Amino acid sequence: MTDFQMSLIAAAGVFVGGVVVYNKWQEYRARKSVERAFTSEHDDVLMRSGESPLEGAAVERQEPVLDLGAETPLAPLDLEPGVPQDSIAPVAAASVEPAPASGPRTPTTIASLTPATPLPEGTPPAELAESLVDPLIDCIIPLNFEGALRGDKILPALSKLRRVGNKPIHYVGFAVSGDWEPIVHGGVYTKLQAGVQMATRTTALNEIEYSELVTRLRAVADEIGAEPEVPDMIEVMSEARTLHRFVAGHDAQLGVNLAANGAPWAISTLIQALEKQGFDVRPDGKFSMPDGQGGVLFTLSTNVTLGADTTNRLTLLLDVPCVAPSRDGFGAMVKCAKELTQRLDATIVDDFEQPLLDPALEEIKGQVAEFYEEMEASDIPAGSTRALRLFV
Repeated sequence: MTDFQMSLIAAAGVFVGGVVVYNKWQEYRARKSVERAFTSEHDDVLMRSGESPLEGAAVERQEPVLDLGAETPLAPLDLEPGVPQDSIAPVAAASVEPAPASGPRTPTTIASLTPATPLPEGTPPAELAESLVDPLIDCIIPLNFEGALRGDKILPALSKLRRVGNKPIHYVGFAVSGDWEPIVHGGVYTKLQAGVQMATRTTALNEIEYSELVTRLRAVADEIGAEPEVPDMIEVMSEARTLHRFVAGHDAQLGVNLAANGAPWAISTLIQALEKQGFDVRPDGKFSMPDGQGGVLFTLSTNVTLGADTTNRLTLLLDVPCVAPSRDGFGAMVKCAKELTQRLDATIVDDFEQPLLDPALEEIKGQVAEFYEEMEASDIPAGSTRALRLFV
């Protein structure tokens, strides 16, 4: 091999080595650039523990408290030793049915940026805001930014995140007027808060839902130039489970039955009689008694499938935590049942076909009153906006 060939081989080796070194250098630079782009100065919400970042925020979290009376110490909504379902259930009298642990329920405007339960016209903005983002039942996440933002810019971004799982998410803004209020077009806000409901009738907010919330909320915050102040997951999960124990312990439906004294009722005739009694027919074939204010006092079921020709049993059902004591849902239901016994030739009976007489009904009425007192003491009065968010 000549000296010329050896020189060419050596030159080729140096060239190849140079290319390899250059490529390694470029790879190193690219990796460092990516690390800088995706490194955040903020703590990872899933790894943080200790003091909640909500301390000192505009709306401080309050621990829900259930007071069962002077002899019972205050405790955070823990009903495991306290108030079981049978606190309202009479023995061999009316039936108290807990809501199903799973299965579809129709949430009330769950994807809305307005209160799930409409408040009276003229309600102050601050009260409207608390019906949306409630420190007792919501995990509140402040969204911090510099300057002020218009509602017109904020709303399109917030509309992309309205729920995780079956938990609604609502938002309020601190307006330049000095009040927290629902975010509206034309409004100007210097601070925002997001609130995710920590429990529903069926489940508590869980780790997967909370992680999804944090990830998606960061994307929403980036879009409007804000930074979320995310509470510690462990603390939130504990509060969510505590709240759900309260909901499960107070999720009671109280029913009374009407049994035909003679032949079964023809459905066509029955519908006419129930409409005269004041019931509205629902699309699912059930009947609801309106309360005169856009709500429902109680419902009635024919206990047969759609298309059936006859039935010999009706069930009136009161969703106890969803009806305010002032509406006297149980009294109205019993009154209606007694009127129907005359109209339909029926007898009020319990689930074992035993007649329900006035003394038993009065005893149940007293138990219902005690149930309402317990809900009032817990700061979640039956029929309130707060209760309807949890139980509807």
